[in-house]
Amino acid sequence: MDKIKVMIVDDHALVREGIIAFLKLYNDIEVVGEASNGLAAIEKLVEIKPDVVLMDIAMPELGGMEATLEIKKRYPEIRILILSQYDDREYVSRLLKAGVSGYILKHAVGTDLISAIRAVSKGESYLYSTIASKVIDGYLGKPSGMVVEDPYEKLTDREKQVLKLIAEGHSHKEIASRLYISTKTVIAHQTNISEKLDLHSRTGLIKFAISKGIIKLET
Repeated sequence: MDKIKVMIVDDHALVREGIIAFLKLYNDIEVVGEASNGLAAIEKLVEIKPDVVLMDIAMPELGGMEATLEIKKRYPEIRILILSQYDDREYVSRLLKAGVSGYILKHAVGTDLISAIRAVSKGESYLYSTIASKVIDGYLGKPSGMVVEDPYEKLTDREKQVLKLIAEGHSHKEIASRLYISTKTVIAHQTNISEKLDLHSRTGLIKFAISKGIIKLET
């Protein structure tokens, strides 16, 4: 039987090491790579083709949301399983729209993680119990016929990536280098972002990113 090939993407080395050690206990799962952020993960996917990417959300350079959008665009066959401490309904909703196959919380027990990896590797969806409840409550709680537009969804995938890097404090030149685009293109993306969100200062964009959970303030 072929093993399920897994890549782990998390900015904490101890978390990655712990997950790797745990997954080694299961003969049907093989860790084929790891990365500390979304950009590094995307670069490694050129050579490594895992079945499942186990992805954190809040990471430097490129977070789980932005990395998911890019990975699904380039490698739609790869399944993405979110492993995060955040259970915000808005996070879950946006990530499901982005194409993740599953969502599990870091306080789940190990057997839940194994079940999730096995499920998404077979093309199934997996939502941790409390996450599933939030999703269901979200659908049931929305009045019929009422559609609330999320300004964030006005942005293109690339604009979402640029917004996160701007909010993290990177310069136009730094963003251009990280995304392999020109500085002029970065400035054009920022102009489009500002117009779509009606936010015309870096401070405004940072506040928006914080309110949407695109970046997290360290506590």
